[in-house]
Amino acid sequence: MKTVIATTAAPGAIGPYSQAIEANGFVFVSGQIPLDPATGVFVPGGVEEQAEQSLRNLKAVLAGAGCTLGDVVKTTVFLTDMGAFAAVNAVYAKYFEGECPARSAVQVGALPKGALVEIEAIAVRK
Repeated sequence: MKTVIATTAAPGAIGPYSQAIEANGFVFVSGQIPLDPATGVFVPGGVEEQAEQSLRNLKAVLAGAGCTLGDVVKTTVFLTDMGAFAAVNAVYAKYFEGECPARSAVQVGALPKGALVEIEAIAVRK
């Protein structure tokens, strides 16, 4: 059985997908880009600010599923420029402390709406 997770505390899906799906105790969170949920536009600034907003959005979707960042077991970070890895890593480290989840980081040709960063996650219910 699967359950669709939706919250107004994070930007709505911009296509035919769900913010997250819960199945068999796992929560699969779709990639979060740096849209401000109140305005639907990108936060001002560069890659650091975009990473910060993407992580706030991820945290909000997890909360909508009854989870926290501490429940995350795997993330994937998508970057349009791997040269931004250190800057994004510094922001990421503020959100994931202690036992960090497994992670992949990849450079991609482009992201939705021209974002510089997108972050997806898998969490497990305790």
